[in-house]
Amino acid sequence: MNLTCPLLLLRPLLRLLLLAAALAAPGLAGARGFQGEVTHVTDGDSLWVRPEAGGTPRAVRLQGIDAPEICQPFGREARDALAARVLHRRVTVQPRARDRYERLLARVSAGSDDLGGWLVARGYAWSDGYRGGGPYARQQAHAMAQRLGLWHGGGAQRPRDFRRRHGSCTPHRGASRRYHCPMPAPSTCPP
Repeated sequence: MNLTCPLLLLRPLLRLLLLAAALAAPGLAGARGFQGEVTHVTDGDSLWVRPEAGGTPRAVRLQGIDAPEICQPFGREARDALAARVLHRRVTVQPRARDRYERLLARVSAGSDDLGGWLVARGYAWSDGYRGGGPYARQQAHAMAQRLGLWHGGGAQRPRDFRRRHGSCTPHRGASRRYHCPMPAPSTCPP
């Protein structure tokens, strides 16, 4: 072991401290699940849940899926399907992490249905994974074979590719009702 560099000795200790801090942080690994009512559905993979224990609604992103952007073809259908299934209903949220927007990344279930699997199986979202087909690969294969939802007409474009080509569907900063909407038909832009 090279004792001439004290930083080499500290590196394992620093890694352990960082791991402990990450596990202790709220909303990350080790966070407790909660039940609550869905108060708003933003799009096909994002919703707001008011915990039964009280407090303000929390922004939640469904982990393991990627639904079309709201201004992307089939985006509104995905949002409306999720809203029809859970809006103003009780769900169970199992947080796993936080995303870059500070939303909880979570597995969410309504009754016995895992919402990510439910959406992918009906063709409203992609199973999202860096390796292989993601956590819902089997459900996606079924939806594709049955030509459900996104897979009905062919040419479905993953949201990350859509954003790369066209930009975001969200309002521009400083403009209350102006949207960047890359779709050719104005009717596809959010109101």
